[in-house]
This record gives sequence, C-alpha cells and structure tokens, in this order.
Amino acid sequence: MTALAGSAFVAAAQSASAGSREQFFNRTDTYPVFQNRPAGDAIGDETVAEISTVTEDGRTMIYTDAAGKRIGFLDISDPGRVKGLGTLSLKELGVADDQPTSVTVVGGYVLVVVDTSKSFTEASGRVDIVRISDRTRVRSIDLGGQPDSIAVDKQGRRVAIAMENQRDEEATPAGGEEGDLPQLPAGFVQVIDLKRASDPATWTASRVDLVNPDGSALKSFVAAGLDTPVDPEPEYVSFNERGDLAVTLQENNGIVLIDAAAKKITKVFSAGKATVEDIDVKDDGKIDQSGRIVDLPREPDAVAWLDDRYLATANEGDWKGGTRGWTVFDSRTGKVSYDSGNELEKLAIQVGLHSENRADNKGVEPEGLATAEFDGTKYAFVGSERSNFVAVYDVDKPQNPKFVQVLPTTNGPEGILPIPSRGLLAVSSETDEAENGVRSAVTLFKIGSKAPAFPQIESKEKKGRPIGWGTLGALSAVPGKSDTLVSVTDAAYSPTAILTIDTGRTPALVKDRLEVKDADGKPVGLDAEGIFARPQGGYWLAVEGATGAENKLVLLDRKGVVEKTVALPAEVAAGLKSQGFEGVTAVSDKSGEHVYAVLQREVSTDPKGVARIGRYDVKTGTWTWFGYQLETTTTAGDWIGLSEITAVGDGRLAVIERDKLNGPNAKIKRIYTVELPKTDPAAGTLPVLPKKLAVDVLPHLQATNGWTQEKLEGLTIGGDGEVYVSTDNDALDDATGETVFLKLGKARKLFK
Repeated sequence: MTALAGSAFVAAAQSASAGSREQFFNRTDTYPVFQNRPAGDAIGDETVAEISTVTEDGRTMIYTDAAGKRIGFLDISDPGRVKGLGTLSLKELGVADDQPTSVTVVGGYVLVVVDTSKSFTEASGRVDIVRISDRTRVRSIDLGGQPDSIAVDKQGRRVAIAMENQRDEEATPAGGEEGDLPQLPAGFVQVIDLKRASDPATWTASRVDLVNPDGSALKSFVAAGLDTPVDPEPEYVSFNERGDLAVTLQENNGIVLIDAAAKKITKVFSAGKATVEDIDVKDDGKIDQSGRIVDLPREPDAVAWLDDRYLATANEGDWKGGTRGWTVFDSRTGKVSYDSGNELEKLAIQVGLHSENRADNKGVEPEGLATAEFDGTKYAFVGSERSNFVAVYDVDKPQNPKFVQVLPTTNGPEGILPIPSRGLLAVSSETDEAENGVRSAVTLFKIGSKAPAFPQIESKEKKGRPIGWGTLGALSAVPGKSDTLVSVTDAAYSPTAILTIDTGRTPALVKDRLEVKDADGKPVGLDAEGIFARPQGGYWLAVEGATGAENKLVLLDRKGVVEKTVALPAEVAAGLKSQGFEGVTAVSDKSGEHVYAVLQREVSTDPKGVARIGRYDVKTGTWTWFGYQLETTTTAGDWIGLSEITAVGDGRLAVIERDKLNGPNAKIKRIYTVELPKTDPAAGTLPVLPKKLAVDVLPHLQATNGWTQEKLEGLTIGGDGEVYVSTDNDALDDATGETVFLKLGKARKLFK
C-alpha cells in the first residue's frame, strides 16, 4: 500500500504553492437535491441523489432518486452555481412503485434503469430510453429481471446492465441461515447493441447468462472458487477502451470478464481474501487502531478499468466480508497488483472523518469507484460511504497508485462521476436526514493548480498511526506559544483527551494527544465542551452534564490529571435541562484567578432568551452571574445558544452565538463581544450585558462551498494574535463530519 506521512497534505500544499504543475481538485459547489423536488412535495420528504450521469456537453447532470421514484436534472454549466432543472417521475412512465437504479447517457438520450420487481423472487425490470431535450420516453426494453448498474462502452456501440436479482437479507434458504445464498432466480448480464445510436428503435438486447441453462453452476465459476456460483448476483459493470466488460459479483466475491461483442464470458476469477492490520474494529467510543480483520473476502462493489489490462474494485463487502479498501487486479492473470490495505481508514482518521460507530461493521465502507484522465493524468476516485469522502489517486502507474488528496462530501457518497471535458468531478450522496437537517446533495469539484482547500486540519502520525481526533468544539491558546492551541474531545469519545494543535503550518496539525485521568491514574470520560490552558499550568475544562447537577468545571494539572471539580450552584443547576456548560476561559490578576463559563441556553427561572455567563472566583469559591440576550428564531425545531467564550482584554469577553441549523438553512453563526460592568451586580440579580457583533462567521463557513456546518463551537485568540474558530464534527453523528478550522484575522482588528 502507499505509505502515508503526517505531512501528506502539507506536501501537496507546498508543491502547489511552489509553482509545481501538479494539480488538485477543489470544491466549487454543494447542491442539496431537496431544492429540486417537484412542486407540492413537502420540504421534509426524503429526496436523494444516488447514481448520476451527464450529457455529452458536460452541462446537464442527471441523477437517480430512488426515494422519490424519479430522476432529477441539474444545470452544472456554472460549477460554482448549480441549478435545479426539475425531475421526471417514473410514475409517469410506469407505475408508482418503480424505482430507478442507474442512468447513463447515449447521444441525446438518457437510459434509465428501472426496478419493477414485485418481490425478490419475482424479479423484473426495464430500461427506459428518454429523449433529454423534451424528457419524453421513446422506448422501453424489458430486461427480464431486477437490474442494478449500467455502463456504456467508450465508442457508444453497446450498453451493459448488471441484472442482480438481489437476495432478500431476511430470507433463509434451505440448509442455510438468514440472508444466505442461494436465492433464485440467478442473475445475469444484459448487453444492448446500439446499432444506430441515434435511433433507439434499432437497439437490441442480448442476455449473457452466468449459469448453465439448467441453473447449475458454470465450471469456470466453480474453478474460480466463487462463494455460491449458482446464484452469481452481478453488481457493477464497466467497459475498458477495447470494449471488454468487467462485472463484479459482490456476494460471490468474484469478477467476470465478458467479450461484450461476442456475448461470451472470457475469464472468471475470485477477488480473494485479505487480512488488514492496524484498524479500529470495535464500536466502543475509542479510536483504537490496534485491531485487525483476518482472511476476509473482499466482496467488491464498484469496478472500473485503469487501462485495458488493469481494473480496480471498491471492496465494500456485503454479507461475509469487506476489506475496507480498494484493489487493483491484473485482468490477464486475475492476480492482485495492488491493495490499499488500511490506507482509507488511516486517511479517515487523519482528516477527522473516522466513523467510530461503524468501526465494527465494514469501517469506511468503500462503495463507489471511478477512473478518468484529466490533463494527461489518469486518476482513480474511491468513495467512502460511511466516512463521507472520496480519496483521489494518481494511477498512471496502475500497479503503484499514488495518493493525491481527500475530497469531503455529504453523507453517503455513492455516485462518482468524472467529467474530464470540463475538468469536473461530481459526487452524489444518497443519505437524506431531513429530521437532522443534513440532506442528500450533489457536490462539484474542479481540477486546477490551487492547493487543496481540504483538510484545514489533520493529525500527525505516531508510530505509523495517525492521532485519532474529532469534535473540536473547544479551543484555547497555550500561554507562551505563538503557534500552539489545545482542544478537548467531548462525550463522543472516551476517554477524554486534550489535543495539541500546531497552527504554524497549513493545514493545522493535531500533533499530540493527552488522556485525562483521575487521581488514581485511570482514564476519565467527560462531556468536555470547553477548555482553557492556564498560565499557571494545567487546564480548566467546562463539562456539560446530562442533567443540570452534572455540569461542572474540572481543573487538570499539566499531565491531565483531575485536581479539582467545581459544581454549579444548586439553584442554577435545578433550572437546567440537558444543555449546560459550553465554554470556559479564565483571567488572572492581582486579585486572583477568575474562571468565566457560559451556559448554552436559558435557566428555566431566568427571563426568556437570556443565557448566563458565570464568573467563578477560585480564591473565594463564589459565583457571579451575568445575562446574555440571545437572538430569536422562528424556524421550527431551531434554538439559539452560546458555545465558546474567550477573554479579549479590557474587561471584555468574546462569545460564539449560533443556531441549530445547517446547510442552506444556517443563519446565525456569530461572534459577539460583551463588556463586563465595573461593579459586580447585586446578589440574586442577572444584569444583561450589552453585546456587539464582532464577526459574522457564516460567510466564512459558506466560502468552503460545502455543507454549512451547524456546530460553530471553538473560539480562541492564539499566541500569534489571530482569532481561530472550529466546528464540532459531532463524530459524524447526524452531521457530514467535516471539520472547518479557520483563521479569521487579527484580534486587535476584529475586537476593536
């Protein structure tokens, strides 16, 4: 596998900035496909983009929406401003239950592959040929089974469709277990000859069976050692330049090569098994890279040719396997020429996109894969379904792929569509979570000489493993260090860890990790939402509790050992629900050390819309409280709250105020300053401090051209005088997982 260094992304940035001719992909737009829904559909209805294709001029993208039982059209003429062009419902072409599984363009037509099966045992489907100019169906071809993917050869002479006739995961075959094979009818491949590409009436379909006429297994399938050769279950198809067709048999862990012109199988080989070391295999809240999977079948999903000899597969896995990576095979021998091993998992951890809750189940789960040549270089694009990214590789040397970069996507990237004629890559993501405001989207990237904009922060490797990190919902400068910050993990990970960040390079680098421990040396798990590095040494943490009484300030020594805890006053804790401490900072002067902490939302006994900023006097052990008037929202399910706090001098504090909205709905992501009164308020009062807008961070978040993140939570002034902010990626739970780490400018200018 390709070796990963902690400076992989820095090297790319330095290469570009030094005038290298090396090129990279950068995001230009993210389009939520719910915005392209038909008139009358509710905004919260599930709407997805799965597999996509593009017209020959590269300006109109067409995607499948199985949830909405339709296909959608997008204008991508301007890569920075995608526009919806409406949809075509399959109900208009067939019946309401028809679902599109794939699409491809041939000339002025889009071929829509449709699953019309009434059940798993009554497999049926068709391909609709739709004229793009007026979206009129000109012909349908019965496919004789349940289809999956479609591909057209490079010369536009023929089309192939994988007829999966997929298994029922809840069915139990005789002598087997639930979900086992065989489950008939057996799958096959349809090849459609495009005798005259401009005249669909002349197109003819031919069936290429993958079993004998009596249903028994082909000798070549048995000889290849396929899992259940009487039930091949073809998944994905791809043509090379010569017209050779590769077909993956995911559940059978095999690959079939077909002479599409002759309609004959030419080779069958197993995708083989792999053992992968140094990966996280437990869903336990820990990014533990000491695990391994042993001798598992690769079970490839997507397949794509690198040239006429070598082909690559994304080894998602299905019922018995999945090896968390991608593989290059020599089609002449069926042997492995390259395997990525644990590289995709390491990349996910390095850029903060590790999906811990999938650690025990196929990990990053590579599903999509595509190849294309851009400006003389051949690239492979591998999509991670669970970690929400596409890894880009230079495959000019098919036996030795070279990692180039990671591209962040929205949730569940499935369709990967290179558009070389326009220097674009389109990624369509299938996961739509309207209840969380994280929607299915199409993301565009454009190739150019500019250094990669992602990641903005990554982690260093130690002993061959990247430091695990995420949830950067807290930031603090480190006294005496001009280019060092610290953050702390929250309840998403256990044990709690303090992360040291080097801001003196681009991207910023998580360079160290310190576990928090109790006095007995045992690791501690806290929902730490704020951190402050003390000039005296050690750290203050603001810990949010599941109940009001569980909120506390925690003092750590230099080694991360708990020295002291400070509870909220009982009367304040009693008025809190689940949203308590969110940020912490401190000021030390001749009168002692004073810790300031914010409560995210209102205490129930306080005036509506007024959150609290508390000052804890370490010497006297007393609290003083100030009020902060929150902005208002009229969006259902939304609320406004505070996140981080930091001292800016002259008796002023800066705080983050944000809404709970993300994506195109996000409105309030701001930094305000408040001035503390010269005289402390009387006991029992809650004076509302006047606030002044310092920075509207929303335009900065939107400038990434990605999904606007909800949780703007980290804020500090570095030792270099710069204002830093970060987003909490929620450990990919109900979020895209992307961490935005920004340097906004000098504090003296922003907080003047």
